[in-house]
Amino acid sequence: MAFSKDFWQGVRDGTPFILVILPFGAVFGVVATEAGLNLAQVMGFSVLVIAGAAQFVAVQMMVDNAPVLIVLAASLAVNLRMAMYSASLAPHLGKISWWQRGVVSYFMVDQAYAASILKYEQTPDMTPQRKMSYYFGVITPICPVWYLATWAGAALGTAVPAGLPIDFAVPITFLALIVPMLRTLAHVAAAMVSILGVLVFAFLPFNLGLLLAALLAMMAGAEVERRLALRRQA
Repeated sequence: MAFSKDFWQGVRDGTPFILVILPFGAVFGVVATEAGLNLAQVMGFSVLVIAGAAQFVAVQMMVDNAPVLIVLAASLAVNLRMAMYSASLAPHLGKISWWQRGVVSYFMVDQAYAASILKYEQTPDMTPQRKMSYYFGVITPICPVWYLATWAGAALGTAVPAGLPIDFAVPITFLALIVPMLRTLAHVAAAMVSILGVLVFAFLPFNLGLLLAALLAMMAGAEVERRLALRRQA
């Protein structure tokens, strides 16, 4: 598994993501340090949580002195997409061993999912072991760089010029991931509702608008999918 051609193909497909992972991780390290976290706490965030978007949300809400339950709820809402990723990958990786599924679950990041699900759909004859090998290949250049970038941002954050626009990596990362995945009307509907929801509920304290927007987006996507399914059966 470790050094198969599928593994190395995954490494090659995952390597371009370094261009956004580096500044993304560095930005989190800087932001978390400025929020008052020490180096160990920042690294604990990135190693234990390993969820960039949720980490940004949690740190911002902590700075705003939001209640712990609100911080946890908002972070969970942001990470609910991981449950959808897992459900999408289950038909492909469900037959690998339990400990391998555990490793895949820990390293479930947006970039790895986006690259892997595309590969699996394009190559339906891959065995579960080959698919797992490819997945591990994709995360090999991504996750270590995330850790290192976070450490660099936290350790060197005070040396970064205040006007340096490194935070561009955050929206670019998600645009690069989300746009190619908007392949159905349900996906587009969920994306549009989430955008509108965040704007409409921006006045709510503690970023509670994010929770409402995520809930409405999931409901909209599910409803559109249900209506499309009924139309296909008619």
